[in-house]
Amino acid sequence: MILNFISIIFGFVFLYFGAEGLVRGSSSIAQSFKISSFVIGLTIVAIGTSIPELVVNIIASINNNPAIAIGNIVGSNIANILLILGVAALVSDLPIKDNTVLSEIPFSLIATLLLGFLANASLFDKRSFLIISRLDGGILLFFFALFILYIFKLSKKYGNAQDGIRVKIMSLPRSIIYIIFGITALLIGAKWVVDGAIKLSEFWVFSQGFLGLTMVALGTSLPELVTSLVAA
Repeated sequence: MILNFISIIFGFVFLYFGAEGLVRGSSSIAQSFKISSFVIGLTIVAIGTSIPELVVNIIASINNNPAIAIGNIVGSNIANILLILGVAALVSDLPIKDNTVLSEIPFSLIATLLLGFLANASLFDKRSFLIISRLDGGILLFFFALFILYIFKLSKKYGNAQDGIRVKIMSLPRSIIYIIFGITALLIGAKWVVDGAIKLSEFWVFSQGFLGLTMVALGTSLPELVTSLVAA
């Protein structure tokens, strides 16, 4: 059991530094192509902090452990809003822009409601269990594409704003090394986390969904926690 804990902890470490490496390398290359720091912050950095959840879910799905995947994504969303936002607000007041209230928060709520609807919609297919199908995955990706279009619309409006992130420009070979390291570390970390969670669920007789909703979700939310604390 101790080895499983060590595997999960080191997996989280690899996930964190893998995401950092991938974001830094990608951001440097994007900056070298004269992409504004505002756009980089809204795309590469924002999506990059969710890369650990993505890779863990892909590994879990490949290994036929859907409970970990669903638990991880739902638990991460809960942790992002309640834990991470709460901790950041304790550190410093967090001003909210009008477009966040009018567009981004409603979009977040729609995404959550859409997931619940798609999961329960399988009841109408007379299945004895709930499922997120490939069609449902396509619908979710469609709405994600709409969100990306919204981000690019914002970038045109605020592309010259000064509140974007500061990107350290590195040489192209160094940036590529960061990206390769990041992808490799993410794959290794995700494999260790999923394998460790499966073995712990068997040892403790806990469901994989429970561990995905708690331990795995909190661990994959570390990049968001660190980013939010630094920003606060």
